[in-house]
Amino acid sequence: MKMLAAFSPGSDFKRYYRGRMPRLALIVIILMPLMYGALYLWAFWNPFGDVNKLPVALVNADKGATVEGEKLEAGEQVAEGLIASKQMDLHLLSPEEAAEGVARGTYYFSITLPENFSESLASPMSDDPKSADLIFTYNDANNYLATIIGQDAAGQVVNMVGAQVGAQTFDVVFQQVDPMMGKITEAADGAEELATGLQQAKSGADELNDGVQELASGVMEATDPLLSAAQAHDQGGPSAAEVNATADRLGRNIGELSTTLGTAATTQSQAYQAITALSAQLRSNPDPTVRSLAPALEPVKNFLATQGFGPDAPGDLTAIQNDSALLSEQLNNPSSPLRTLLTLFESGGLVTDIEQVRGAVTELSDGTAELASGLAELSSGADELASGLEEGAEAIPHWSKQQQEQLAKVLGQPVTLDERYENRAATFGTGFAPFFFGLALFVGSIIAWMLFTPLQARPIAHGLNSFRVVLASFAPTLAVGALQAAILFLVTVFAVGLKPVHPWATYGFMVLMVAMFMAMIQMFNALFGAAVGRVVTLAFLMIMLTSAGGIYPVQTTTKPFQYIHWVDPMTYTVNGLRQLTVGGIDYRLWVALAVISGLIVIFLAISTWAAHRNRQYTMDRLYPPVEV
Repeated sequence: MKMLAAFSPGSDFKRYYRGRMPRLALIVIILMPLMYGALYLWAFWNPFGDVNKLPVALVNADKGATVEGEKLEAGEQVAEGLIASKQMDLHLLSPEEAAEGVARGTYYFSITLPENFSESLASPMSDDPKSADLIFTYNDANNYLATIIGQDAAGQVVNMVGAQVGAQTFDVVFQQVDPMMGKITEAADGAEELATGLQQAKSGADELNDGVQELASGVMEATDPLLSAAQAHDQGGPSAAEVNATADRLGRNIGELSTTLGTAATTQSQAYQAITALSAQLRSNPDPTVRSLAPALEPVKNFLATQGFGPDAPGDLTAIQNDSALLSEQLNNPSSPLRTLLTLFESGGLVTDIEQVRGAVTELSDGTAELASGLAELSSGADELASGLEEGAEAIPHWSKQQQEQLAKVLGQPVTLDERYENRAATFGTGFAPFFFGLALFVGSIIAWMLFTPLQARPIAHGLNSFRVVLASFAPTLAVGALQAAILFLVTVFAVGLKPVHPWATYGFMVLMVAMFMAMIQMFNALFGAAVGRVVTLAFLMIMLTSAGGIYPVQTTTKPFQYIHWVDPMTYTVNGLRQLTVGGIDYRLWVALAVISGLIVIFLAISTWAAHRNRQYTMDRLYPPVEV
């Protein structure tokens, strides 16, 4: 019953039963939590799922590279792959267009494939292997959270591009290694030929060994006659004693012959000398008859000089005697080579031994020739192997430890992320300060108008100029708002650590924001009354917060809020504060100044009209159906 009593006609609800405005106010009050809860969730339901709606500049500055005589256009392939992936709203632009677009906020960030992109991908087998850079350029003056989203997307893009170009990187390595493999294959072929040559050489060596064995056998057989000579008494030929006796006789006979020849030579020489002397005497005789006998002796002289032993016969005989003595010594010595040779001849085995030796030597020669042929092939194969290995060694890069580590790094990470920033927000707080400054100053303005009367009734009743009536309330409230802005600015700068790039301009812009918020809230109060005006103000605050793009990029919000974004006053407060706190001032600041200034004038003008309207009192003004 107590609960039912709360809804009885005597309760406070009776105020909301009468009139359209009270009922509308009640509906707004009931729906206010829904607006602050559901509206916010609706606006930011899945911002990270709509990253593909972010406008991003894509630059392909790659100049390509030449690998094994073929053109490599990796940048073009990657650009096409990124666009086809539709992970972001990519726009293929020139470097100049992309830089201008990111600076002006047309694109939140840019992705650049640098000039040496293909060259870097083709560098693993060079002396300076390096990963290809993928350059992301952010501008926090556009939207801080867009940079955060871009950084998250950058990791995914790098992985995707790395997977895309990784195969190309390994293909480049294989293309450059393939010629080395050819050289090594040739070296392997040479090694096979070398092995074949070695086998042939081994075969020739085996045959040579057989020939040497046969030669050894022949030598052994050649020594048998010597043994047979020692045992001559068992054979049919002359014995060694008989050969030695014959040799002794021959030696003595030669000695006797040498003596006889010596005597004859001496006698002939003496006769030649005597005839020569006689001829000389006859030639020198004064008697012509005697002198005429001298020529008759010339034939005898010539015979003695040219026939027989001649005048030099003793010298020749001496040589014959020496030779005879040597022959006699050889014949008289049973162990001399000559006596041994005579013994071998007498036994008839020398010729056979010589033929066997010649046969063995012939076989040895043939084996040696085959060995030489095998060794020639071996040499050729060895040369080919050495040449192939040398070319392979020259073709294979000689890396230092550092280069090996760098190559491993490049193959493991063919693409590296190069992040660059324009107008960077040093901290999370710096990035979101423009949004929270707007929220704080708007809430401060609401509180200020709770303490100050939006339109004073007495001046209106006395017929004071409507604009002056508006300014009479607006000016002191604005002063309070300017003080609020000063305290907020000083505390965040000196206590929290905010470091705006343009501090004085930042504070001046904050005061301008306060003026707009104060004028807006005064307008709502002047139009709808204090109670309904405050409710409308709170509802409008929620709409501004969800469509201003102060947190998430507006493209990631729900569609209706993307349209509201362009007419949302807080859009321009956020844009202006971003450029003043982190830098990068461009046309957006001047647009913000113009829009805020224009809205101040419009809001004050509407409040002036409402003040003029309020000169006429109605029952609703005397007895407001809704009071706060």
